[in-house]
Amino acid sequence: MKRQFDIGVISIMKTWFITGATGGLATAVIKQLLENGDRVAVTSRKEGAFDDLKKQYGDQLWQSSLDLSDEDDVKRTVNAAFNDLGKIDVLLNNAAYGLYGAIEEISERQMKDVFEINLFGSLRTAKAFLPHFRKQGGGQIIQISSMAGHYSTPAMGMYSASKWAVEAAFEALSQEVAPFNIRVTIVDPGGIRTNFVGGNGAFGDRLSAYDNTPTGKITDIMQNGLTGASQTEIDSYLKTIAGDPQKMATKIVSLTQTDTPPLRIVLGSDAFQKIHSSLISRIHALEENKTLSWSTDADDYTK
Repeated sequence: MKRQFDIGVISIMKTWFITGATGGLATAVIKQLLENGDRVAVTSRKEGAFDDLKKQYGDQLWQSSLDLSDEDDVKRTVNAAFNDLGKIDVLLNNAAYGLYGAIEEISERQMKDVFEINLFGSLRTAKAFLPHFRKQGGGQIIQISSMAGHYSTPAMGMYSASKWAVEAAFEALSQEVAPFNIRVTIVDPGGIRTNFVGGNGAFGDRLSAYDNTPTGKITDIMQNGLTGASQTEIDSYLKTIAGDPQKMATKIVSLTQTDTPPLRIVLGSDAFQKIHSSLISRIHALEENKTLSWSTDADDYTK
């Protein structure tokens, strides 16, 4: 049985639908929602991933497997959730993964796959929700992006590219659906004390040419992380990660408590500083191009 939901009488505050609901930031959000008395529809690729939560929270929890790379499966699952739950107030698009390595090291298949989940999976789910949201008179989409959606570094080019694309697509979507009382917020977290560095994500096939370069060193850190480290070293490392998942979850949940949520929120001082630095650098580079830009206008151009 793919879907599990037992109809019962419960006190309903809001109903959420969450993709990529296993682990990380989503775990903190789900815990807060269930403790608040909200209903939560949780999805992941793994069948029965939330059986323990189902036993504990019963009617508050609806669960389903979901393959974000399969458009038909996305539509079936979303339609089933609305059919079973009646109304869903919030879509939290959380599913994503990291891809690390030099551009040259990453295969074409890996490039396609990271966009398949991080961008297209999010868009498929949002598109499946829009007819339902219009029918019920509104709704809210919270799209988890990343501070990496505003800058790029060696070894993170393709991951950042997928997140930059998320930023652009959902910024446009927010304007397109505003007339239907559908609100969109993009969330840009920094580092989070959850699945920290240590082999998480996907990696390209290493080339020796990058071994002693900044790219190779960053990839080493992302791939090997704290393998073999003592608990003291792990605890020390965790203190270098800014984001508290519980505090971040609280801010995400609070987005549903206002009629005018912002287009973006940035979570973590590291995210603020890196995004700020990137934007300032780009503004300076743009200013330096001003004279050149003006010089290429047609003589009869009317402003």
